[in-house]
Amino acid sequence: MALSDRLRQRESTASATLPQLEPTPESHLELKGELHRRLVDKLDMRTLQELPPDRLRQELRELLASMVANARALNQVERERLVQALLDELTGLGPIEPLLRDDSISDILVNGPQSVFIERAGRLEQTAVRFDDDEHLMRVINRIVSRVGRRVDETSPMVDARLPDGSRVNAIIPPLALDGPALSIRRFGASPLRASDLIALGSVTPQVMAFLGACVRGKCNLLISGGTGTGKTTLLNVLSSFIPVAERIITVEDSAELKLQQPHVVRLETRPANLEGAGEITARDLVRNSLRMRPDRIVIGEVRASEVLDMLQAMNTGHEGSLTTVHANSSRDALARLESMVGMAGVPLTEHAVRQIITRAIQAVVHLSRGGDGRRRVMSVAEITGLEGSTISMQEIYRFDQRGVDGQGRVQGELAATGVRAQLLDRIQRMGVELGALERELARRVP
Repeated sequence: MALSDRLRQRESTASATLPQLEPTPESHLELKGELHRRLVDKLDMRTLQELPPDRLRQELRELLASMVANARALNQVERERLVQALLDELTGLGPIEPLLRDDSISDILVNGPQSVFIERAGRLEQTAVRFDDDEHLMRVINRIVSRVGRRVDETSPMVDARLPDGSRVNAIIPPLALDGPALSIRRFGASPLRASDLIALGSVTPQVMAFLGACVRGKCNLLISGGTGTGKTTLLNVLSSFIPVAERIITVEDSAELKLQQPHVVRLETRPANLEGAGEITARDLVRNSLRMRPDRIVIGEVRASEVLDMLQAMNTGHEGSLTTVHANSSRDALARLESMVGMAGVPLTEHAVRQIITRAIQAVVHLSRGGDGRRRVMSVAEITGLEGSTISMQEIYRFDQRGVDGQGRVQGELAATGVRAQLLDRIQRMGVELGALERELARRVP
């Protein structure tokens, strides 16, 4: 017997007692809550787990449709909406499930059960989405973190996780979150952006993308810097697409987000400590282990601490063409952050020695920023040219010159060459990479 048939037999007498409510948002919430409680009480969870997701949704849809048919205060549209809300509650992430289906939304920010914001086109806006209470929000959070084998409670009130589509999730609950549980979801599209997409969006020009692609193919080590939400991971993923398919790539991330298209990729992800404080695997552990895995290139999602020293040593010892990102406000600040993180490794190195390691390891720094119009842009491409005394010398190859802001708040400016010839061009030519051909190819791909 189908799941809906079995449950419909149990519900036949109870369905007539569904509350007859006025069609207001509050009454819909009350009706949804009543239906949800009945289903949870009657459903056989073992049977639910055995059913394929598509069949489960179909069975539940038929059952729910028969249950809400007796709610005379609801019209057909409202009934369909209620059925969908219950389906989202039972098989998805509840109230935020419709937001996850909207590809135009890049961030979902839940500041407690009654306050949900989204970011669309680089701008934040508040939504009408609401959770019933803290307990309702906690159920959704637990559903997310349990999928990746993690937990969140008073003894472990912070957690990083990810959704099946790769979206990054952070949750923090009381007593650390004073106003109730908070949930932050950084979304990533089902299909990653390509170089031509960034060019079409105005984030970078064909000339700059061709130069960066040539640097990757020419095995230059690149550091991508920028603030939160400036598109560092997106650009890292795009630049990784220029790595030849014949090379073996090892990725190291705190939360797996990169979607490399090459066939020979090994993805590594850190692991937090358990409740007893044991079992933690740090990014530094993974970087060290990756060196024993015969990588051609190492791609680190973001350097945050002592793993930077092992990364720099890898770049200096045969793993050329590696890529990583760092939080920083400028290209110069990015190098200063690397210096401070090397100090976290606990290795006694002089300031001069640290800067010498950085200079020899990294060939170029790409800095990103998000303007007041919400658009993410490449602001600078700077080449590291050497060490002059105790100072790392850099020269900008490309720079975004902002002219102002128009009447609609859009930033006006241009990413253009500074006129300085990059020393990296000699290396690129020796590696047999044709910059002009790559530039023409990218220009043709732009929609």
